[in-house]
Amino acid sequence: MARLNVVLSTLAAASLLAGQAQAATQNLTFWFTDDDPNYVKKMGELVEKFEKAHPDISVDYVTTSYAQSKEQLPLQLSVGEGPDLAKIADNSLMKFTLDLRPYMKDPDGFAKLHGNTLSLLRDDKSAPDKIGGYVASQTLNLPFVNVTLFEQAGVPIPKQGATLADVVAASVKVADKTGVEIPFTMDRSGHRFSGPAYSYGANFVNSGGTFNFPDAPTKAYIKDLYNWTKTGAFPKEMWGAAGGTRYKNMGDEFINANVVTYFAGNWMVNPFKEKIGDAFEWTALNAPCGDGGCIPMPGATYVAAFKQTKHPKAVAELVEYLGSGPVQRELAEEFIIIPGANVNNINYQLKDENAKSAMTVFANNASNVTESIRRFQKAKGGNIVYDTIVQRMSQLIVGELTLEETYERMASDVARGNAELTKQ
Repeated sequence: MARLNVVLSTLAAASLLAGQAQAATQNLTFWFTDDDPNYVKKMGELVEKFEKAHPDISVDYVTTSYAQSKEQLPLQLSVGEGPDLAKIADNSLMKFTLDLRPYMKDPDGFAKLHGNTLSLLRDDKSAPDKIGGYVASQTLNLPFVNVTLFEQAGVPIPKQGATLADVVAASVKVADKTGVEIPFTMDRSGHRFSGPAYSYGANFVNSGGTFNFPDAPTKAYIKDLYNWTKTGAFPKEMWGAAGGTRYKNMGDEFINANVVTYFAGNWMVNPFKEKIGDAFEWTALNAPCGDGGCIPMPGATYVAAFKQTKHPKAVAELVEYLGSGPVQRELAEEFIIIPGANVNNINYQLKDENAKSAMTVFANNASNVTESIRRFQKAKGGNIVYDTIVQRMSQLIVGELTLEETYERMASDVARGNAELTKQ
C-alpha cells in the first residue's frame, strides 16, 4: 500500500511537472503567404529550426493565399483576434502592429540592420523608433515578356522610352503572328494597375494627404485599358472572371506560354526561373513611359507582429531570428529577393540568364520611383483606392458599368473612404 502511494505520488508529481511544462509553452500563430511555393516551404523550415532552438515556443505556421489574408486579416485584427504575426502587404494594418522594441534582445542592432525601411511599418501615431516587424521584400512592378515569342514573330522588343500603348501594340503583333491567346495581361490587383497610371501623369494623393481618384490622367489610362479589352489585346476574362475586390494572379498563364506580356513584379522572377526552365526565353521591360515619366510602382511585403499577442517576447524572438542578417541574406540569395535589411553584396544564386536579365532591369528601374508614387505607397488607407480599382474596373470590363459610371463610382468610393479616414 505504501509502495502504491509512492508510485501514485510519483505519477502525480510527474503529471504536475508535465502540466507546468505544457503551460509554459508559448503558442504562436504565424500566417504566411507568397506566390513562390518554394519560399513558403523554406519559411516553414526556418520556423521549425527556430522551434528546435526554443523548445518553450511552439509556432503554428499557417500558409494562406494572398486573397484570403487580404480579406480575413483586417476583420480579425479589428476585433482583437487573428495571428500573432503574419506576412502582409497592406499598409493600413500598421495600426495593429506591436512595438517589439521593449521585448527584443538587441533592438538597436536590429534597427541598424533594417535602417529606414522600418518606417514603412509605422503609422502617424507610432513612436519614431517603433519596430513593428521588418520589411521582408521590396518590390517593383514591371512588364515581363516572352522573348522567344517576340523572336518567332520577328517583332522588336519595346525599348526604353516605350509607352504602355507601344508595349500593348507590339504584344498584339506577336500574338497575331504566333497564335498565342493573350497579348497582354496584368494581375487583378489595384497595385499592379497603379504604376502605369503614374506614368500617364496620375497623382492619387493630393497635397492635403487625402486621395484624389480618378484624376484626368487616370481616366485616360482606364479608357485605354477598357478599349484594349474590347479589341482582345487585354482579354476581359483576365479580370472579369473573379468577383468583388478579389486578387487574381496571372503568372501561370505566362509560365504556360499563353501570354506575350505580363505585368507583375520582381517577386515572380524566382518562380519563373523554377517553372519555366528552358522552355522559352523571357525577361523584364523597363517601366512604360508617359507624360508623368517612366514610373514603376514600388511595394513591400512585411513580417509584422500584432498587438493582441499574449506572448510578445516570444514573437520578438521569432522576428529577431527571421529578420537577422544571416537569414535575410540566405532568403535573398536563394529566392532572388530585394530585402529590407541592409545586406551588402548579395550573391544571387542565378545561373539562369533570363532571371539575371530580368533582375538587372528591376535594379536599373529602382531609381525611377518618384516621391509622389512613394507617398501613395505609404499613404494610410491605400486599399480604398486599390479596392475600387479592382471592383469598378472589373464591372466596366464585363459591361456592368459604362466608362462615365465607372469614373463616378470610383470617385464616390474614394470620397466615402476619405470621410472614414478623417474619423480615425
